[in-house]
Amino acid sequence: MGAVIGETLPLALGVAISPIPIIAAILMLLSPKARVTSVGFLLGWVLGIVVAVTVFTLLSSTLPEQDADASKPIQGVIQLVLGAGLLFLALRQWRGRPKAGEEPQLPKWMQAIDKVTFPVALGLGFLLSAVNPKNLLMAAAAGVDIGSAGLDTGSIVLVIAVFTLIAASTVLVPVVGYLIAAEKLRGPLDALRVWLGRENSVIMAVLLLVIGVSLIGKGIGSF
Repeated sequence: MGAVIGETLPLALGVAISPIPIIAAILMLLSPKARVTSVGFLLGWVLGIVVAVTVFTLLSSTLPEQDADASKPIQGVIQLVLGAGLLFLALRQWRGRPKAGEEPQLPKWMQAIDKVTFPVALGLGFLLSAVNPKNLLMAAAAGVDIGSAGLDTGSIVLVIAVFTLIAASTVLVPVVGYLIAAEKLRGPLDALRVWLGRENSVIMAVLLLVIGVSLIGKGIGSF
C-alpha cells in the first residue's frame, strides 16, 4: 500500500497545484458570502476528486491480472496515452501564457463570483476537480496505479483518502484557515490570488510537463 501511495503522490500534487481553482476559492473567500460559498466549493472539490479517482480505480481493476514480474502492455499503453495527453496540455498552457507586459486573462465566470450561491459553488467545485481535463488525466493515472495494484478494499479506500486529502489541500487549507482567522488572511490571500493569476500558465505548463514525462516513463517501463 505504501508503494501505491508513493506512486500516486506526484499525481495528487498535480491536482493540488491548480491555480484556477485556488483563485476561485480565494475570490469566494473575499466575497460577501465567503463562509457559505467557500465551504460549498470545498465540498464540491473534494467530492469531484473522490468520484473521479474511484471511477478510474474500478475501471482499472477490471484489467486482467498478471504476474508481478511480467510486462503489463495494457497498463503501459494507458499510461503512455495519459502522459501524451498531459504533454499536450503542457504545450497548450505554455503557448497560452501572457506576453511581457500583458495582463493575464482569467475565466469570465470569475467576474460573477460574488453572486454565486452554495449549490452553484458546490457544482463549480465538482466540475473543476472531476471534469477539468488536466485533473481528469491525473485521476485516471492515479486510478490505474491503485486499481492495478491488487490491494484489498480497505487499502484501496485508504489510498484514495490519502490521495484526496493531498489533492484537496490547496483549497482545504485557505478555506479552513479563513473560517478560523478571516481578517488576518485577507491580505495574504489577495496577494496570492494576484500572483497565481499572473503565473498560472507557466506553473501549469511546468507541472504538466514533469508529470507527463513521468507517466510516459512508467508506461515504457510496463512493457
